[in-house]
Amino acid sequence: MSELPNSLSSVVQALPPSAIRKFFDLANEMKGEVISLSIGEPDFVTPWAIREAGIYSLEVGHTHYSPNQGYIQVRQAIADYLKRKFALQYNPNDQIVVTVGGSEALDIAARALINPGDEVIIIEPCFVAYKATVSLAGGIPVVISTRPEDDFKLKPEDLEKAISPKTKYMILGYPCNPTGAVMDRQELSGIVDVLKKYPHVYILSDELYSELSYGPEPSVSISSFAEVHDRCIVVNGFSKSLAMTGWRIGYAAGPKPIIAAMNKIHQYCIMCSPTTSQYAIIEACLNGDKDIAEMQSEYNRRRRVILNGLSKAGLDCFEPMGAFYAFPSIKSTGLTSEEFCERFLMEKKVAIVPGTAFGECGQGHVRISYAASMQNITEAMRRLREFIQELNTIKGVQHE
Repeated sequence: MSELPNSLSSVVQALPPSAIRKFFDLANEMKGEVISLSIGEPDFVTPWAIREAGIYSLEVGHTHYSPNQGYIQVRQAIADYLKRKFALQYNPNDQIVVTVGGSEALDIAARALINPGDEVIIIEPCFVAYKATVSLAGGIPVVISTRPEDDFKLKPEDLEKAISPKTKYMILGYPCNPTGAVMDRQELSGIVDVLKKYPHVYILSDELYSELSYGPEPSVSISSFAEVHDRCIVVNGFSKSLAMTGWRIGYAAGPKPIIAAMNKIHQYCIMCSPTTSQYAIIEACLNGDKDIAEMQSEYNRRRRVILNGLSKAGLDCFEPMGAFYAFPSIKSTGLTSEEFCERFLMEKKVAIVPGTAFGECGQGHVRISYAASMQNITEAMRRLREFIQELNTIKGVQHE
């Protein structure tokens, strides 16, 4: 039994465990009043009309396999939604596949596109699964580190430096988890200008937070640019915008040959996404706008409370304009990201995530989720101010 690890995949063994789950699990194991601002999961419940649609599908006996790509009425609803909200045109017959959450879409896109040794550009800090899906598919992650002075946005010149003849695709994740950064149409236009020079580079656009944008303009999909539309794969769903994380339902939309390849993997490994969840997202696509707007407004209110709390605590933070995360700098404390999060959890019983969980360039930052109640956010900010004051007192004593 001691030799078992030698029999395991070296790629799998090299994958680090999720630091997000590490702090979530630590918080769950602690006794007392622990406030968790670590997980990117809405504290809302899925709106009743969507739950009712799922319940009704069970009551009338929709408990069987669906077509591999998903029911055609589901794909049609998704196509209509993408056209209405983001001006994206996709044929529901052969350009959309319904997946088990956005995570499966990321995985099967990687396996559909990557040949061993292909390079994939990943913009960090980013969602923890990006590197893993690339590595598991035999690809080579090529990291672009974004900077706080650029509000963690991808710069065209950095993208151009990272592209090589081996580049298969890039993963673009805006609004961004963990930073909350958003790229507007003008900024995306600069990225498109670079990509026009390299027709061999595909774009996987993770737009799961597209409905949670707080600027004057709605979120823009890079797939809306005609110059690159035919090599974009859009990954989306309602897990974040309509609090549907537990339904495990998402989708990918893209060029017919790529969707066909993704569906081939999907049919062998998954068969189909949950039928109950598929019926639920028909309702989400058709009638979810009001609920999305209400949740978005509440997140925006919490966002302002978080930013005010960080300012009062003396921590610098650029203004996140999307998703439901803040990514403040904790460099002034002299602690590493990991040390800060561990001490904050142990001393003040508040769980947040070190920035290094999302890439090495996240060192000196932490991710704070405001997908939590206002009561918990307010108390967490009070504890944060107290924690920083105590750290500053200790530093002052040490310098005397």
